[in-house]
Amino acid sequence: MTRNFSLLFSLIFSAIVGLTGCNAQMTRNKTERFSITENKPGKRIDISVDGKPFTSYIYPDELMKPVLYPLRTSQGTLVTRGWPMDPRPGERVDHPHHVGLWFNYGDVNGLDFWNNSTDIPAAKKNAFGTIKHASVRKMTGGDNSAELEVTMDWQKPDGTKLLTEETKFIFSEAGGTRTIERITTLKALGEDVSFKDNKEGLLGIRLARELEHPSKKAEIFTDASGKATNVAQLNNEGITGKYRSSEGKEGDDVWGTRGDWVNLNSKIGTEPISMVILDHPSNIGYPTYWHARGYGLFAANPLGQKEMSAGKDVLNFKLPAGKSVTFRYKILIHSGNNLSDEQVEREANRFAAQK
Repeated sequence: MTRNFSLLFSLIFSAIVGLTGCNAQMTRNKTERFSITENKPGKRIDISVDGKPFTSYIYPDELMKPVLYPLRTSQGTLVTRGWPMDPRPGERVDHPHHVGLWFNYGDVNGLDFWNNSTDIPAAKKNAFGTIKHASVRKMTGGDNSAELEVTMDWQKPDGTKLLTEETKFIFSEAGGTRTIERITTLKALGEDVSFKDNKEGLLGIRLARELEHPSKKAEIFTDASGKATNVAQLNNEGITGKYRSSEGKEGDDVWGTRGDWVNLNSKIGTEPISMVILDHPSNIGYPTYWHARGYGLFAANPLGQKEMSAGKDVLNFKLPAGKSVTFRYKILIHSGNNLSDEQVEREANRFAAQK
């Protein structure tokens, strides 16, 4: 009897241990929705959701600042311009410094960080600043989001560090809407840092051709092979972008006005797309001025108030040595019916409530 009981106990114990081990293995094998992978030789970090590309944080030598590139909808549609990194037919070939989603400024202690690119002649490089990726502080995936925390250095032409940047990205997706939250802290190092009023700033996205405003102006575009070609009259078929701000401004009238948010409604092929930038009440210069151009530059600029207001407002923000300032923005990339004012306002209120 005792031997039978011992045998039964041993069998039950073995079954429990086996089941526990199986559950642990299943837990280890469970795939999280969001994954984030670093490729140091390729100077990039790739973010994906449900096995599909979301975006990448890239810092190749040919860019003068790290950027998120490219941006995609939940359907995989590219919403940022490919040129000059990956030219696609029918794209404009202006402003080679407009790549993906970036953060920099046009006058930092007299240095232009915004316009710097490989197109700048060596003889003029001493007027431009460069932002260099320094390190990855944190990188996590999960079921609800992925997070990336990085450090960058804002450098003078001789490589001296002017500012240290610490940025946290939060990537998420729900109901056809992908979101990118960017929390950026700049710290002045050995000297005071002046951000003189300048229209070139601060958070920018360069949009795909289909998301631009229709235009009749002659321009230079890429042909089917990616070569730059003069186009006397634009083909506006499928070009349906239109900005709308929280203050009811529309189209090109959004430029140089203030607002809590701007929503760009358009479509690519048959896919309705809304792209939104939300400002945060904690930001310097809130509500931001909008540097939103019909040719595809979508930017929020809280620091260039004199330039954006034709002299009505003046900021000339200064950051004393050793002090820090933080900027928070949220980008929505929505696939589906275009977002209404009411829908965007709800998202803006939720974002504003975050501390």
